[in-house]
Amino acid sequence: MQIALYQPDIPQNTGTILRLCACLGLTAHIIEPAGFPVSDRQFRRAGMDYLDQLDWRRHDSWSAFEGWRAAAGHRLLLLTTKGATSYLDVSYRPDDILLLGRESVGVPASVAEAADARLRIPLKSGMRSLNVAMAAAMAAGEALRQVGHFVQLQSAQGASE
Repeated sequence: MQIALYQPDIPQNTGTILRLCACLGLTAHIIEPAGFPVSDRQFRRAGMDYLDQLDWRRHDSWSAFEGWRAAAGHRLLLLTTKGATSYLDVSYRPDDILLLGRESVGVPASVAEAADARLRIPLKSGMRSLNVAMAAAMAAGEALRQVGHFVQLQSAQGASE
């Protein structure tokens, strides 16, 4: 399972998502340009020492990411407030990529159209959206539960004790 961030705006959210990826053993992708320098002090502070445990890649553009993804054959699942399908109604695969857009504007239509599915998190009426890091955690949690990832982590943890 992988998480991709499309041109993230807020270093603290990005750091939080990268920490999530490090702790759960997910690969992370940052699709540039980000709205901040990736070496920014706030970004590193949010990720803390977990960044050293992270498998992550930077892609200098959407087209570079799409070229990599097409060659690798990964399914792309976009989390968006405009999605028609609930993230709970998807059968996830271990090699899926969960894509999250910019905090300020999401993703352009061309990026949304490239996704294999557009997923939403059901919210209380009148509420616009969740924080992107919260959305990433919820969707990753459901996807990892479905593919048995947590069972694998528990088994690995038990073997190391």
